[in-house]
Amino acid sequence: MTLATPISELNDRARDVFRLVVESYLGTGLPVASRTISKLATLSLSAASIRNVMQDLEELGLLAAPHTSAGRMPTETGLRLFIDGMMQAAEPSIEERRAIEAGLAENGPIEEALSAATAALSGLSACAGIVMVPRREPVLRQFGFVPLNDRQALAVLVGQDGSVENRVLDLPPGVTPSMLNEAANFMSARFAGMTLRQAGDMLAREMEAERGLLDGAARELVERGIAIWSHDADDRPVLIVRGQAHLIDDGTAADLERVRQLLEQLEGKQEISRLLESALAGSATKIFIGSENKLFSLSGSSVIAAPYRGADGRVVGVVGVIGPTRLNYARVIPMVDFTAQTLSRLMR
Repeated sequence: MTLATPISELNDRARDVFRLVVESYLGTGLPVASRTISKLATLSLSAASIRNVMQDLEELGLLAAPHTSAGRMPTETGLRLFIDGMMQAAEPSIEERRAIEAGLAENGPIEEALSAATAALSGLSACAGIVMVPRREPVLRQFGFVPLNDRQALAVLVGQDGSVENRVLDLPPGVTPSMLNEAANFMSARFAGMTLRQAGDMLAREMEAERGLLDGAARELVERGIAIWSHDADDRPVLIVRGQAHLIDDGTAADLERVRQLLEQLEGKQEISRLLESALAGSATKIFIGSENKLFSLSGSSVIAAPYRGADGRVVGVVGVIGPTRLNYARVIPMVDFTAQTLSRLMR
């Protein structure tokens, strides 16, 4: 997002007033009046002078007044300016670090440890905790097709670990039971020991190089069989969300519509997964504020997300929180970053 005003263009007085307004708003969630600032600050400025500075900040698009008689609150542009240029982050306390590490120290499946860490992060931040679990592509062992009727068959995938997955597949015209067997045998012989992605790549190469390997209907059946599993794996969000109840507190009583919209957005895990995937490409914590992302433009929510790495050092997932824009960013951002670092150590 392009800032309307770089921090360097604000004079010292404007920076001090702006910082105090933002910090007060993030602490209370309420618009801040000039009289409040004059009592908080050691600026040697009258309430009238502070009011004039706040008016200037409003004209710059950094503050806004929800209604005429209210004080000011930071805009999304103002919050971005504060986070990127003024905020002083506070390292997680010993107690917070222990709470996050406690869940990860337990023995058991990695998903359980990720869930425990997410729940701890949710409780400490008073937000909904989220973690994107590394996708684990099955290693293939055997394929099969079981005819259901003239137009559909059950596609069966057996993994090397003994897992079995079934999908209903629409058949190409002219497919016979013998073609189903031929396609299943071809796939089992060619793709055993591969992941779906590897099988899809090999299939594309072989079909391009040797079109005569299978006749037209059987070839299309193989392509559909690989595609239905690959598409399903890509669309299935591997996302853990914990602590939605933290989003409903005394401060949200007057803003229930926003909370309702946010809870609905949390139900749409595919959309949130796509948002979090944008954090996979980076190495640092990312912050999305309100309408900076279309998904949360209506609820006015913020997302703080940090990537974590697997045993080979590559980014494999994302952990973070979702909450109102009035988050305590100085506290929560380092907490999310610490959780990501702890997960990375666990995955080694």
